[in-house]
Amino acid sequence: MTVLLHLSDPHFGTEEPRVVAALLQFTHALRPDVVVLSGDITQRARSAQFAAARRFCDALQVPHLLTLPGNHDIPLYNVAARVLSPYAAYQACFGKDLEPELDLADVLVLGVNTTRPTRHKDGEVSARQIRRVVERLHRARPGQLRVVVTHQPACVLRPEDEKDRLHGGEAAVQAWARAGADLVLGGHIHLPYTSDLVARANATPRPLFCLQAGTALSHRTRHGSPNSVNVVRWSPPAPGGMREVRAERWDYDLADDRFEESKGDTLKLGEPFHLG
Repeated sequence: MTVLLHLSDPHFGTEEPRVVAALLQFTHALRPDVVVLSGDITQRARSAQFAAARRFCDALQVPHLLTLPGNHDIPLYNVAARVLSPYAAYQACFGKDLEPELDLADVLVLGVNTTRPTRHKDGEVSARQIRRVVERLHRARPGQLRVVVTHQPACVLRPEDEKDRLHGGEAAVQAWARAGADLVLGGHIHLPYTSDLVARANATPRPLFCLQAGTALSHRTRHGSPNSVNVVRWSPPAPGGMREVRAERWDYDLADDRFEESKGDTLKLGEPFHLG
């Protein structure tokens, strides 16, 4: 079994020390194979905030880490930096690659940089990025769980969140579903949920699920949701078996000072390949 821990929007600079300690303890007990951090790592893209985030990620002690920048990881008030070197501070701590990939024996994770310095907080996925992910999904191995990661949500459940949805997100999920994606992970709106995209009016052509994470560490919780993270557990099926993945939401409980499972679903996935 491969275990993936999905964190988002820690907003270092606004992190709660007790929640930081609880998440470290939880991660050390869980021992995930992969941690995905889907953006808004910092509150104001300051070097000290990135350095604190890097120390936290190192302290997780996981074999594989994939990170993406969020809109808060681009300077807001330093206009020159925003225009000339918007990702410099992020890249100094988390590497040059803004669209990283993890290709493991039974999991493929593809990062998509949906931030745009000219859009302020809105995100966008371009036609070129959609094609790149489609082409890479076509090369995935049959036993792999195929995961795409964005910062802004590719799908939303509530009409009032439509304004925060990723520009180009609908075209992306339709194309990625056809190419064989299983999960799309995101954050940005600090609202955790799982969305079955086949169950919508504008259904995808094969099963695809959006897993959104709340803020992992920040006091900037919203919508009545506590600090939360997602856990994904995947075992490739035996030949002829059904492809299923376990998706769990874990919330920080202030009274117990720890992360506790609040929701879990077994998601039925599509067949490995559906080209066209």
